[in-house]
Amino acid sequence: MHILDQIIRQKRKEVRIKKDFCPVGNLKNIGFYQSEVNSLKSSINQQNNVPIIAEYKRRSPSKAIINNAISITDVAETYQNTKFCAMSVLTDQQFFGGSLEDLMLAKSKFSNPILRKDFIIEPYQIHEAKAFGADVILLIASVLKISELKHLYKIAIDLGLEVLVEIHTIQELEKVLKIDADIIGINNRNLKTFEVDIKNSIALSYQIPKGKIKVSESGISNSETIKLLKNEGFDAFLIGENFMKSSPDNFAQNCSDFIQKLSK
Repeated sequence: MHILDQIIRQKRKEVRIKKDFCPVGNLKNIGFYQSEVNSLKSSINQQNNVPIIAEYKRRSPSKAIINNAISITDVAETYQNTKFCAMSVLTDQQFFGGSLEDLMLAKSKFSNPILRKDFIIEPYQIHEAKAFGADVILLIASVLKISELKHLYKIAIDLGLEVLVEIHTIQELEKVLKIDADIIGINNRNLKTFEVDIKNSIALSYQIPKGKIKVSESGISNSETIKLLKNEGFDAFLIGENFMKSSPDNFAQNCSDFIQKLSK
């Protein structure tokens, strides 16, 4: 069984338990559920922002522990000072070491849009995202049927959230175009093999209609790659592990150095 299949199976168990413990009605009384959300589309297009969605991720199935030493509030504050257009927060606990509380902590230091990055398969998780402070959710086309994708996308939009819809193949892009998604992310990492290929973003980008916001995700570790992808028409770039590999002592400096190289 592929790791992605294991994650989805575990996620279904988690959601069943959570729904019994804290029904949707209770989520509506939590934290940020009634709050206004920030627009990722607007943030990406704002000239003062760096078009990078920078991630907070403690570990992953492919790399084990990435960074357990630096707090999410310190990371969020650095990302805010660096003027990244958005922050991505992994909330899966079992495989990535994240939590919903991480969203709220990030919100205390980061004022631009925050993406809840998780394996969303049910409406309940979208209500969770809203309650704990997310502005954007991730929907992964490879794990959802077209009917599920359409249903979840509509729920998120109705709640005022924006949606980053992720693809990896032309077949998945065809599904996404049927729901008329505004923000399309192309994952350079195959979620079943974890192999990374930047060329995948470039090849698929040509198939995305004009007017859509295109995001290249994963496997981006240097400014030259971003410059290349920007020339190929990408609007933003999700960087997952590159910044998180830094130690607490040099985290802020490494983020600053990366942006300086990008501006040259």
